[in-house]
Amino acid sequence: MRAVAQAADLDQHSVIGREFGNVVIVKELGRGSMGGVYIGYQKSLKRQVAVKLLPRHSGDSGRSQRQFRDEAETVAVLSHPYIVPIFEMGEDHDYFFQVMQLISGADLGCMIRNRLKHPVASRRLLPPARIIDILVKVLEGLGYAHREGVVHQDIKPANIMIDESAHRPLIVDFGIAKTARMEFWGQGLVVGSVLYLSPEQAAAQETDRRSDIYAMGMVLFEALAGNLPLRQDEDEKRILLRKIKRPETLFTLAPGECSPNIDEAMEKIILKALSPRREERFTSCEAFRSALMHWKPPVTQ
Repeated sequence: MRAVAQAADLDQHSVIGREFGNVVIVKELGRGSMGGVYIGYQKSLKRQVAVKLLPRHSGDSGRSQRQFRDEAETVAVLSHPYIVPIFEMGEDHDYFFQVMQLISGADLGCMIRNRLKHPVASRRLLPPARIIDILVKVLEGLGYAHREGVVHQDIKPANIMIDESAHRPLIVDFGIAKTARMEFWGQGLVVGSVLYLSPEQAAAQETDRRSDIYAMGMVLFEALAGNLPLRQDEDEKRILLRKIKRPETLFTLAPGECSPNIDEAMEKIILKALSPRREERFTSCEAFRSALMHWKPPVTQ
């Protein structure tokens, strides 16, 4: 659903040992929608960093390059402990590159999935207190971005990294963020990850902070329940159409029916964040954050 570079254009063997700025590429971490991500060694400060590479010839008329630059310029103006910092951006004859903090840990999506594999059924969900601690901090960082005029537009568990060394979450991937200074170049296109899109974003309408709040509601629901109650026969296209035409029918079960972690008070919080009508959602990340901080987990926990 999102205009992306062709990650296949990257030749991992050709970039290992290559220098970008004063960073030497050491090892590939993975491929994504915006090129490849590598571990690099920053010679000037003698530390490991993450390096994102995008081939100059990505086959999409320069749109991915512009998006890549927009991400770096957006994050560069954001300084917050729960937003991953970008240290440097540049280019050479073959690639555009970003140098950023290397995060030692997993993303929230991996944490949710790994927990579901626990051999003891009663321990297949993350502890509610842990989830709330993570998401309260994410909402703090996201609220800061909103005050700076930035709407992320792609909030999902995979874009919430948990830094094990510092014990804190970090919001990553501002690749399709919209700013007050320069809105996303692809207006009229559906951008983002289908499952977490707000109804207005699914319909390619104007987005604002409440679109991110919807996505955070989806993350909260998924983290507490382990899985979202969706129709098994619906692919992304059908989910997208349902969000546009009948968003109130997205789930097959109410939140409280999905997990003992979700009591009546938490169900109200989730449903408020996920209201199909944006004016009925939390008005800000601060209001959402306050509701979570005042919530008490069920006694059974």
